Formats: sequence, structure tokens, C-alpha cells
Amino acid sequence: MPELPDVEAFRATLESCAGGRRIRRVQVYDSGVLHGIGARRLRERLEGRRFTQAERHGKWLLARTDGPTLLLHFGMTGTLVCCRPDDERHRHDRVAFTVGPDRQLRYRDQRKLKGLWLADETDVERLLARQGPDAGEIARDEFDAYLTGRRGGLKAALTDQSRLAGLGNLLADEILWRAGLAPGHRAATLTDAERERLYADMRRTVRAAVRAGRVPPRASWLTGHRDDADACCPRCGTPLRRGRIAGRGTVWCPRCQPG
Repeated sequence: MPELPDVEAFRATLESCAGGRRIRRVQVYDSGVLHGIGARRLRERLEGRRFTQAERHGKWLLARTDGPTLLLHFGMTGTLVCCRPDDERHRHDRVAFTVGPDRQLRYRDQRKLKGLWLADETDVERLLARQGPDAGEIARDEFDAYLTGRRGGLKAALTDQSRLAGLGNLLADEILWRAGLAPGHRAATLTDAERERLYADMRRTVRAAVRAGRVPPRASWLTGHRDDADACCPRCGTPLRRGRIAGRGTVWCPRCQPG
């Protein structure tokens, strides 16, 4: 599932492929990924416009133009791909933006759980108002205040997009493992030292994942072992535990993360 670092990589793809370029043609192969606008209206409002800037907030990508803003959310299986216009169409390509004789930006998504929105600035603000501050940008005092007043466990707190935007299942598990905190540990009961450690590990993990363009399945990361048949903690060798916490499949080390 695309999380903050994946969407940051998609932002870079948009910038390198289409930044500053005029949209010559919009092709909608599957209108099921469009929200609040039809294929014809999307073409009318975007063709001839120029992509001016790409921004990310949490798991949302904002493709600014010299007119309306195109908002993209990638759900569980979405991605952005830079192709040539004459490249063979992938069966999961849903929308394509031709931005030059040799450049085409494609929104590709197998499961179609989210998709594309077109919005003026007021509507952009309304859509993003449902999101908390970006997990890579939130200030320490705001993070502390959120956890102190939060009911429930840490995994649920870190993945609540309305309060903290950008973290998904892989990042949340990785951050909690690095901080030595159990995913079910009640957020409001953290000590000052634990909140400080959690914040620092969140920032470090997010930065490292952004550099990798994803949550990397490295041998030194929990993520690199969560799908192993006999998964063990890369830090202490203890067999990892699995369960559903906050409605999500969760992996943790019972020794490194006592609960």
C-alpha cells in the first residue's frame, strides 16, 4: 500500500515527467477512478493547461496546474508511471496525461480504491481539512499533545489519517519496533521519554524511507522480515508475533516491544 515515502516518490515522478509541461491530451480509460467529475469534463478542464507544481500531504498528491488542481490518492495499489505515448497500455492504466511528443504520465491502479479529484483552491482546502498534519512535518509539541489526549493504542494513533497524515501499516510497525513500544500500548500513558523516543524514531524512519522511495524491506528493518515464513526480529532474533490491531495486520517483537 502506498504510504508517505511512496507518494513522495510519485511526486518526484510527476515533477520529472510532467513538471512545467502543457497537457496536450487527457485519456480516461476507466472513469471509475474519477470522483466528482466525468471523463469529458476532466478533459475540458485540463487539456491545454500546464503542470506547475507537485505537492504532497500525507498520502495525497497535489498536481497543481495553471488552472484547477488535480488531486491523486493511490489507495492500496496505485502508482504513477512516466512512459512514452506509444508505449503499450498496461491493463491497469486508468488515466493518461500526454505532456509532449515523448512524455506521458499514467495513473495505474489495480484495485481502484481511490483515484483522482479535480478541485479549485477552496475544494482543495476542504478535502485536506479532513487530514491531520503531515507525519514528516509535525512539530514535537503538536505530536505530544495529540498522543496525550488520545484514547486507544499507539498503532491506531499513528495510522489515523485525520490526526496524523501519511503513516500506513508498514511505517507504523517499523516506527514502533524501532522505538521499542508495543502496538497496543495506550498512547495516553506514554512517559515524556517514550514520547520523545517515538517522535525521534518516527522522523528518522520517515526520512530514511523517503530516501529509499518506499518502506524498504532491508535485512536490518522489521519490514524486511515481516513476510518471512519463520519471521524473527532482526535485532534480537526472537520470533515475531502477528495479530490484528486497530483492524490491521500487525507484526511486532514481544521481547523488544514488551506491552
